[in-house]
Amino acid sequence: MLVDTMSMSKRLACKAVGLARSTYARTPIAQTPADPDAALRATLREYARDHPLHGFRRAWAHLKHDQGLSVNSKKVHRLWKEEGLQVRIYHPRKRAGVSSCPQIEADAPKVVWAMDFQFDSTVDGKAIKIASMIDEHTRQSLLNIVERSITAQRLTDELDKTFALWDGPPMVLRMDNGPEFISHVLQEFCRDRVGISYIPPGTPWNNGHIESFNNRLRKECLNRNHWTSLLEARVVIEDFKDDHNHRHRHSSLGYLTPAEYAAQCTHNHQPVEGCEID
Repeated sequence: MLVDTMSMSKRLACKAVGLARSTYARTPIAQTPADPDAALRATLREYARDHPLHGFRRAWAHLKHDQGLSVNSKKVHRLWKEEGLQVRIYHPRKRAGVSSCPQIEADAPKVVWAMDFQFDSTVDGKAIKIASMIDEHTRQSLLNIVERSITAQRLTDELDKTFALWDGPPMVLRMDNGPEFISHVLQEFCRDRVGISYIPPGTPWNNGHIESFNNRLRKECLNRNHWTSLLEARVVIEDFKDDHNHRHRHSSLGYLTPAEYAAQCTHNHQPVEGCEID
């Protein structure tokens, strides 16, 4: 960098970093025709190009059993790393929570409340986690947690406060298979109190109401603000959710706000056969 970018002489650059000039001038043997492993390196590169998902062990087995080469697996591993052929493939584990009740339609208030998480960050790059929950029938936003991280215990504490504020829990909580949602803490909290309905893994459209709300929150609030602190994010996001409840008019609600619709709603839930709270 000193020689190429700053146009410093090789003698002065080597002196500055404490490097012998002979070491700087020496070409690595792997970059010369004298490399004794040049043929093996070329073979490994060709194998990796033809089998991009295979690792060095499969390459070593191919050399030993298919090509009849007597080569040490540790040497293959070393050359594999030096050639940059290692590719780590992430296989996410699919989680599936066990629902305590079947799928149910939100045909009245306090029947189904849907929950989900979103992520953002402050200008310093630190993460912000946002928990939201809405009543699927009235579209009211019921929960607002904005923290650096949200544990299952913190989630249940806030749910307990929300249930008390809204005169009791709903019949069902609908959610995906996130680690906080399938935790034993939340399972025990909901036992004999409120049903849990998990959507199948990888199917966010089955939780469409909260996904639609999160989409508005992302486009109209998160994408339009740069948070300088966690406190600022809390205040602005809470204002957005309050605006959603009292000023945002939904076409599906006859262009009433969620608060206006909930105040005049007289719908009653029609029980579905087989739907029982565990």
